[in-house]
Amino acid sequence: MVDSNTVLLGQTFAYTFYVLAIMLLMGWFAYNVTKSEGSKEIKPALFYSLVGFLILLGVSLHIVTHETIPWKPMDLNRADIKADKTFDITVADHKFILPSEKMIINTNDKVMFNVTSKDLTYGFGLFREDNTMMFQMQVLPGHNNDILWHFDRPGVYTIRSTEYSGPKGIGMIEKNVVEVID
Repeated sequence: MVDSNTVLLGQTFAYTFYVLAIMLLMGWFAYNVTKSEGSKEIKPALFYSLVGFLILLGVSLHIVTHETIPWKPMDLNRADIKADKTFDITVADHKFILPSEKMIINTNDKVMFNVTSKDLTYGFGLFREDNTMMFQMQVLPGHNNDILWHFDRPGVYTIRSTEYSGPKGIGMIEKNVVEVID
C-alpha cells in the first residue's frame, strides 16, 4: 500500500498548482478589467474557455485524487475482507484500555481496531515514530467504531486521541504500543 505521506505530498503539489492556476486567471482578468480606457476588452469566449479549462482541470484532479487513495479499495470492499487480527480497545475517563501491553502485528496483516467509548467522543489515531499520522477515526459512545488497516511494512506506532475531549485529552498517548514485525 502506498504510504499516506506520499499521497499527501502528491496532493499538495497537485492542488497547489491548481490554486495557482486559478489565482493567475483571476489576476489576469482583474488586471484587464481595470486597465485604462484605451485597452482592448476581454472576449467572453476566451474568458469562458479558460474558466471551462479550470473546471475540467479541477474535476480531473478530484478524480485522480480519488483513485490514488491507497486504502480506498479495502474500505469499499470491507464486507468481503476478513481481518487477520482484531484488537478490542476501550476508551473511558480519558484513558485507552488496551487488550495487551503491546499489540504485535505481522507484516501484510489486515487488522481491525474495534474501539468503544464508555463516556465521551474521542479520537483514535495511529502515529509513526516521526509523529506523522498513519490513520485516525472518531470514537463515538454508543456506536460501532472500527477501522480496518493493512500493514505492509515493519514499524512501531503510538496511539493518540485525535479529538478534543476536554483538557485531560491532551495526555491520551500510548507510546510504542503497536509493533509491526516481519
